[in-house]
Formats: sequence, structure tokens, C-alpha cells
Amino acid sequence: MISFVAIGTLWREPRLRDTDGVLLPRPVAALLDSRSLRAVARALAAVLTVWTLVALVLGPDSARNPVPHVVYVWLWVGLAFSSMLLGPVWRVINPVRALHAGLLRLARVSPDLAALPYRWGLWPAALGLGTFTWVELVAENNTSLGFLQLLVGGFFAVSLLGSAVFGRTWFDHADPFEAWSRLLGLLSPLGRRHDGRWVLRTPLHGVNGLRGQRGLVPTVAVMLGGTAYDGFSANLSWSTFVQTSPVSSSLLKTATLLTFFGLVAVTIWLASVVSVRLSGEPFARSFTFVSDIAPSLIPIAGGYVVAHYWSLWVYQGQYAWRLLTDPLGTGADLLGTAGLVPNDALIQPTLVATIQAVSIVVGHLLGVLAAHERAITVLDRRAAVVGQVPLMVVMILYTLGGLTILFAP
Repeated sequence: MISFVAIGTLWREPRLRDTDGVLLPRPVAALLDSRSLRAVARALAAVLTVWTLVALVLGPDSARNPVPHVVYVWLWVGLAFSSMLLGPVWRVINPVRALHAGLLRLARVSPDLAALPYRWGLWPAALGLGTFTWVELVAENNTSLGFLQLLVGGFFAVSLLGSAVFGRTWFDHADPFEAWSRLLGLLSPLGRRHDGRWVLRTPLHGVNGLRGQRGLVPTVAVMLGGTAYDGFSANLSWSTFVQTSPVSSSLLKTATLLTFFGLVAVTIWLASVVSVRLSGEPFARSFTFVSDIAPSLIPIAGGYVVAHYWSLWVYQGQYAWRLLTDPLGTGADLLGTAGLVPNDALIQPTLVATIQAVSIVVGHLLGVLAAHERAITVLDRRAAVVGQVPLMVVMILYTLGGLTILFAP
């Protein structure tokens, strides 16, 4: 609340411009734009993909198989952390996008080939992210080889079918991992200025550059709600309730996960309705305003990701190398990492607790700033400060809820 009062008093005009940022040295910018760097990144991603598929098809159905770590740690969590650091990296290294482009080149047809126009915005991405979140947090036997074969095979099939029908636009809007990487990548300190030059910028500039679009609200709701549920599901009281409830644990967990998704979407929409009415705007304006304001939830989602997945990424991300060295489970040491012992220096309890608390609070502050900037940009400035009060209240509730979930016994 103190932050809101200070921001409302001192930040009365829009301040974030697409001309902002500290220009990177030309050699660094040239490296980031170089085809060689992108080619190397794609090649490494292709090698890892093939390596993982070999383990998926021919590897053992046991804890020695590296596929669960690649899917749930490197792909899901590692992609989030790397995107928040470097930007939307999955667009560059997405192996299915590369496969689609390669097939089109072999067929000697235009890369823009599409049978139908694409019109669903981010809705398929929201559905895909929600499904993967359910798989990770609720589905039983989600590390078994048969389950992962079905999961990975289904994803490849849907992606290739979608791109065959709608062209590469499918990856731009409907691919769940590209959406995950692109939205969290807005928090990256690396970005492009209005003239296309690389700059160092604040996370607010990336978030402020995103405009409302169809399906953005449910996508952000899944991102934030899923991470919040992950923290909530680790609560001892909840685990005890699930185990003793006469209701099926899968059904109970699924219903609760969907409730978390819904709570985020409904609360941000209700806050938008009240904000619009306090600003003197008609009710119908709330439907566009909620999409305008939805990007301000991305910093909060990013803070939740860091808070809940830091230990998993830092420790299990290292352990994955130990498993990858023997993809077939034969006792081989192809990468020379069979004896790797993960370093636990970055998962000491005090350090982890500090990182968790700071990430949630910083995410909240960035969300408040992003919402304020968007509100005074799209609403009448005389009413913007009063109109955004409901949004600030909701964000404070998100933060308090996140801290409560995180540190609950």
C-alpha cells in the first residue's frame, strides 16, 4: 500500500518509452544478431532433442532415465529462467519450429504456407500451458516412460498438425512453450529499442511493450495460478486433506488447480470492472481494459517462478547431466558426468528463503509499477490513480497470498 501511495503521488505521467535503454556495444549487438550464434544454439537444441528422444524410445523405464529431468526441469523450469535472463529463447531453438521449416524447404514451398488463417490468439497456448501444468502437478505416473512417450508424441503431433494447417503463425501464437518463453522473456534486461538496436532495459519496458490480445488473460492466469498451486500443494495440511478425503485425489487436485486458474482470471477481471467504473468509463470498456492490464501480472508470475523453482533448477538441473550421460541405462558414461555430484551451495536454507521472499516482493512491486503505467496511459489521467486502486488491492492480495503459501508449514 505504501508503494501504491508513493507511485500515485510521484508517477503522474507515462514514463516508459520505446526509445529508452542503454545501447549495447556494437560487437555485443552484432554477436546477438549473428546467424552463427543462432545456428550453434539450434544445433545444440537439436542434439539434445535427439539425445532425449533416444532415451525416450530406447531408455529404461526407471529413475535412471533422463527424460523426466529434461522435460520437467530443463524444458519447463530452465526455459523460464533462461527466458527471464536472455529473452524469448524458445523461438530461436524450438526444435519443432526448426523441423517444420526444414520440411518446407525440402518440399520447396514458401515458409509462409498455410491452409487456413489463424484467428485464436493465445487461447491454444493457454490450453497447452494448462494441460502441461496439470501433467506436471497432478497427473499420476507422470514420470513413467509410457506416459512421457504419449506426452511428447502428442505434443509433436499437435504442433506439426497445427503448423501444417496454420503455418508458422502457429508457433508465434499457439505453441505453449513459445508463449511461456515469450511472456517471461519480457522481463529480460535484454531488448530492442524502437529502431531495432539492442539495449539493456528494465523489466517494465518489456512488459509495457506488450499489448492486449485475445487469450492473453487466460494465458497469464494459467502462468500465475499454476505456480501458486504448486506452492500450495506442498503444504502439509493440504497433503493430509487430500490423503484422507473420500474424493479421488486426482479429481480433488484437478478441481483445485482449475480453481487457482479461475481465481486469477476472475479477480483481475473484477478489479478491471471496478477500475473502469471508478474512472467513469462504460462497463463494456472493462473487457478491453482487462486485456490491457493483464501484462502487469507477468512480473508477479516471474517472481513466483523464481520463488518456487529456484531449488529445483539449481540442484536437479545439475543432476540431469548425471542421467544424460547414460541415455540407454547401460552403465555408459558418454558425457563423462556419471560421477557428478551437484553443488548445493545455492540451495542453503537461509539463501533460498531470502531469494524466495525477495523474488515475490520484487515481482509485486514491478507488477504495481507496470499496472500504474498502463492505467495512466489508457485511462483518463485525472481518474487513473483512483481507478487503479482495485488493481493495486488485487496485486497486494496476490503478494500476501504468495508469501503465505510459500512460508506456510
